[in-house]
Amino acid sequence: MVQQTKPDLLIIEDDLGLQKQLKWSFDQYNVVLAHDRDSALTELRRFQPKVITLDLGLPPDPANASVGLALLEEILQLAPTTKVIVVTGNDQREVALQAVELGAYDYYQKPIQPDELTLIIKRAFELANLEDENRKHFKNNKNSFHGIIATSPEMLAVCQKIEKVSPTDVSVLLLGDSGTGKELLAKAVHDISPRSSGQLVAINCAAIPDNLLESELFGYEAGAFTGANKTNMGKIEYANNGTLFLDEIGDMPMPLQAKLLRFLQERVVERVGGRESIAVDVRIIAATHHSLEDLVAQGKFREDLFYRLSEVTLSIPPLAKRNGDVVLIARKLLEKYNEQYSRNIRSFSKGAVHAMESYTWPGNVRELENKIKSAVVMSDSNQVTAEDLQIDESQLREMPLNLRQVREEAETRAIQRAIVLADGNISQAAKLLGLTRPTLYSLIDKYAIQT
Repeated sequence: MVQQTKPDLLIIEDDLGLQKQLKWSFDQYNVVLAHDRDSALTELRRFQPKVITLDLGLPPDPANASVGLALLEEILQLAPTTKVIVVTGNDQREVALQAVELGAYDYYQKPIQPDELTLIIKRAFELANLEDENRKHFKNNKNSFHGIIATSPEMLAVCQKIEKVSPTDVSVLLLGDSGTGKELLAKAVHDISPRSSGQLVAINCAAIPDNLLESELFGYEAGAFTGANKTNMGKIEYANNGTLFLDEIGDMPMPLQAKLLRFLQERVVERVGGRESIAVDVRIIAATHHSLEDLVAQGKFREDLFYRLSEVTLSIPPLAKRNGDVVLIARKLLEKYNEQYSRNIRSFSKGAVHAMESYTWPGNVRELENKIKSAVVMSDSNQVTAEDLQIDESQLREMPLNLRQVREEAETRAIQRAIVLADGNISQAAKLLGLTRPTLYSLIDKYAIQT
C-alpha cells in the first residue's frame, strides 16, 4: 500500500512553546516551523507549502505588526497562490483586515484554539487544491490553441499575440523557418477573427512558376492567353470577405510585387487580360522564411510592400527553441497516426524521448511529423524507439544531466536578470530574488558574476 504524503503546512511563529503546541495539534500535516523572516523565506522556497500561518508579531520588533505585514508581502510576491492565514493579537483587528487587503487568505485572533484554527487551515487547503486543479485544467486547454500545440513560453507568447491581433484587420507578417507551422498560425488568426465566416484562401508563392502566379492571384479573362478558354477568378477574389494567406511571400517576383502593392493600396483587382476593376475586401496574412529586410536591402523586395505587409510581425521560434513542446507535439501526433493507421503504439521509450529532446530538428514540426508517421507505420513493438524515429546518436546535442550544473546555470541567469532589472542595485536585486543582501553577495562570488 502506497503511503500518502502529508501536505506541507508552514507555521511562522517566534514563540517556541506555541510552536510545539501547534506542531502537536496539526499532526495531519507535515508541519514546517520558522521563527523569523529569514527562516520563513528559506522554508518557503524549500517546501513551497500551499498554506501558511503567519504570526504578525515577529523579531526584531514583535510589538510592531509592520514587520509581519512586510513579510506577508514578500511571501505573496514569491508564492502568489499560497494561502496565508495571519495570526494577530486581540487588539489588532484593523491590522488583520489590512493583511487581508494585502492578499492574506484569512486571519485568526489569539488566543489560539487549535480546533478553530484547524478548520480555517482545512478550508484553505481545500481552496488551494481546487485552484491548483483549475490551473492545471487551464494549462491543459492552453496546450492546444486552435490546433497549435504548445506549452513553451516562447510559443505561448506567439499565441497571446495572435489573440490580440486577430480581432483587428491589420496585415500580419509571419516570420519563421520552414516547417514551423506558419500556415497553422495563419489559420488561427483567421479562425478567431470577424472574418471567420469567410474563406481562408492560401497560395504558396514559391510553388507556382512566375508566369502563372499572376493569373493564380488575380484571375484571367477568356482569351487572355493561349489556353484561357473561360474567365477564371483569382485567389484574391475567392478570398473576398475572408483572409488571403500569401505563403513564402519573399519568393514573389518583383513585377508582381508592384501589382500586389497596388491592390493593397486601392483594394481592387484587374484580371489578366481584363480592364474592369473589381473591388475586393480581404485581409492579408503573409509568411516567409527569408529576412524581408535583407531582401529589401539587396533590392529583391519592395520596401513599400514590406511595410504594407508587416503592420504586425510575429516571429515563430524553431522547434529546437520551444522548450518542452517537442514531446508534447510528438504525443499528439502519435495519437493521430495510431488512429489513422489502426495501430496501438502506446508511448515513446526513454531513449526516444531523450533523442527528441536532444535533436536539433532542422526541419522543425514538419520533420517531427514525418518521423512520427514513419515510426508508427514501421514500429514492431508497442513503444516508439529512437531507432524507429531514425535519429542517430551522432545527431544529438549534449544535454546537461548533472542537477548541480543545471541549478547553477539557472541561478546564474536569474541573478544576472535581477541585477539588470534593478539597474545594478544589489539591495533591490536581492529583494526581487527574495534573498538577503549577504546571501546574494555570496552567490555572486560563488558564480563569479560581474556586477
